[in-house]
Amino acid sequence: MPFKTVEKPLPVEGLGTLRGLKIFSGNANRPLAEDICEYLGVPLGKTHVGRFADGEINVQIEENVRGADCYVVQPTCRPVNENLMELLIMIDALRRASAGRITAVIPYFGYARADRKTSPRVPISSKLMANLIVTAGAQRVITMDLHAAQIQGFFDIPVDHLYAAPIVLDYVKKKALKELVVVSPDVGGVERARAFAKRLNTQLVIIDKRRPRPNEASVYNIIGDVEGKNCIILDDMVDTGGTLCKVADKLREKKAEKVYAACVHGVLSGAAHDLIAQSSLEEMILTDSIPVHALAGGKLTVLSIAPLMGEAIARNHQGKSISALFV
Repeated sequence: MPFKTVEKPLPVEGLGTLRGLKIFSGNANRPLAEDICEYLGVPLGKTHVGRFADGEINVQIEENVRGADCYVVQPTCRPVNENLMELLIMIDALRRASAGRITAVIPYFGYARADRKTSPRVPISSKLMANLIVTAGAQRVITMDLHAAQIQGFFDIPVDHLYAAPIVLDYVKKKALKELVVVSPDVGGVERARAFAKRLNTQLVIIDKRRPRPNEASVYNIIGDVEGKNCIILDDMVDTGGTLCKVADKLREKKAEKVYAACVHGVLSGAAHDLIAQSSLEEMILTDSIPVHALAGGKLTVLSIAPLMGEAIARNHQGKSISALFV
């Protein structure tokens, strides 16, 4: 594998019986679904998810699911619309096959940035996505590090919102970095960064930036002291990487010692890999919520979320607390 993979098994109370639990996967991130199944000790459900000659999605569940507790693991990452349609059609197929309960496991929820009207006559796409998933037949959603927490309220079914922070935190602690500060790349991420800094018993730095248009940002001010510090920029996702690299360069200009970045979802669109490889970032920490296929100059470290997702699925199946994982 061309990049480092770090797995952090979570402390568990014992998985107990998982009778009646079935896990299925579309094509978006099958390796993650396989890792979740390995963690739980259950086989991956048999499905056919292909295409007809005209490009329409062809799904068939190839085993009995009547009365079963079914989970569909499918992040809606690139190609977003293809993966979303696979998810919806798989849910519909399970519903029509008389599954007892259907849970959509969406490690990365696409369209999350369109969570409100930012200008006249624009859609709230994430609300539409929620409506589609519910209408298809999902009875619960398990997702991770939503771009905006209020998206949970867009669903008319229960949502279990997981956080990759314990996995990232454990990895950062093992690095034992001296003079560490946590950097929020914008005001919107302050709450997330503050909680992370509190766990590390360190200081918080905030970046004041402006975004004149999508996927473009300008850094104006750094609020806090970074001189001689090791900085870790914390964000929920990295898309083109442009903003993140600008923030890293600005921190280095202010005489930061080394700059790291930790982002849960590695969208990595366009020239993101090249930007990261050529940037002043020492290391980019991601999770496998989205498949990562390239090196980015050897700066990528990918942490596995399979134990966390698997534990959430097991606890949901057994009626145990999921929030206890994040106490």
